[in-house]
Amino acid sequence: MNLVKSLSVAVMAASISLSGSVLAKGDLTRKPVALPDLVMGSEQSDYSLSEKRYELETGTAYKLEITSSGLKEYALQAPEFFTSIYLRKVEAGGMEIKAMTLTELEFEDEGSAEIYFVPIKPGSFEFYADGLQNKGMVGEFVVK
Repeated sequence: MNLVKSLSVAVMAASISLSGSVLAKGDLTRKPVALPDLVMGSEQSDYSLSEKRYELETGTAYKLEITSSGLKEYALQAPEFFTSIYLRKVEAGGMEIKAMTLTELEFEDEGSAEIYFVPIKPGSFEFYADGLQNKGMVGEFVVK
């Protein structure tokens, strides 16, 4: 009986340790997937967004460059999305900013910021330029 228990425990321990290595996909701090840039405002319209939809997967590292044309003040918000990601860092103005989460990225003039993150929760999450949603400055992150 003890032999059966010992074998059962050994098999279970081996399967747990093997399953951990099977699920690991590598170092998420290296070589993030570069998403198409999100540009707010264009020559055609102050109220344009270059991208309206991003399709992402949980557990994959991404880099997203967000750029303001400077035609308006833009405050990019995505409250549910920002709380559903692991934020690695934000790079802007020659600085690297380490934070736990974001509230918004506000651009008073022309400029850009890069966010590095890993989605950790599936769902559909809206992003928008605050106060300009009725002008069509709305999109979504779809995380599978």
